[in-house]
Amino acid sequence: MTVTPTDIQQAAERIKPYAHRTPVMTNESLNRRVGAQVFLKCENFQKVGAFKFRGACNAVFASSGEDAARGVVTHSSGNHAQALALAARLRGIPAYIVMPNNAPQVKKNAVEGYGGRITFCEPTLQARESTMESIRLDTGAGVVHPYDNERVIAGQGTAAMELLEDVPDLDVIIAPVGGGGLLSGTSIAAKGIKNGIRVIAAEPELADDAFRSMQAGRIISSQNPKTIADGLLTSLGELTFPIIQKNVEQIVTVSEAGIIAAMKFVWERAKIIIEPSAAVAVGILWEKKIDLSGLKIGVIISGGNVDLEKLPWQ
Repeated sequence: MTVTPTDIQQAAERIKPYAHRTPVMTNESLNRRVGAQVFLKCENFQKVGAFKFRGACNAVFASSGEDAARGVVTHSSGNHAQALALAARLRGIPAYIVMPNNAPQVKKNAVEGYGGRITFCEPTLQARESTMESIRLDTGAGVVHPYDNERVIAGQGTAAMELLEDVPDLDVIIAPVGGGGLLSGTSIAAKGIKNGIRVIAAEPELADDAFRSMQAGRIISSQNPKTIADGLLTSLGELTFPIIQKNVEQIVTVSEAGIIAAMKFVWERAKIIIEPSAAVAVGILWEKKIDLSGLKIGVIISGGNVDLEKLPWQ
């Protein structure tokens, strides 16, 4: 199965009663600084503070009653864990969340607050996957992968669909890339709605596996990346990579200094709290590595979940 624009439209109808239609915001200071008209699709105002709720919500509400009753299971220490826990609670089904035992306490608390049933494991991918598999076998719960899942990709694409409904004459859409769920959904929605629109991905220089994968024509896994954009540490998936290869014009990398400067500017001038992973998308415009001057540019602001005790400019 491939994800189509129709799947994204259906996802939009399915999640409409539960997900926020987030605002599109502009800022004159930002426009002047980057020399373009920038439209920020503010998924930091989404439930759980990130776009992840869209995909999780679509996956939970798209499953049949009998399958759904057994619950959902995933492994995640971040926004996907919270998003899936909340979506499952809204449907009245269990969410089993496997989290590494070194996950930040604030994230553990959030998942518990949304009703997720947490199982802790060693902080390795092998431990996460084997623990999740044993829960799946015990409970019959359906696995909802954070990004390599058609329903999740379709749900994430609804943000770009809304953005283009609000600003139909965009020239370019920029989205950050980690595992590629948001970027895949964004690219399918954008290309399905507007012929000739350019889709560009933003990635940290210090976690540039997607950039290298595009150059090599095969998935190159992320090896111990060290970036403040902690939402973009995962490697591309088997589903997301071919979609990105087909639809995305290029992946542009952003320096750590560029990520921090863009994040701080948006906080100070636009009064919008964005997390480092979201600032990477603004960072493309900030560092002007490619010429987008004078264009109308949509930026998917992926989230605003920030540890206020550890701001990158303190």
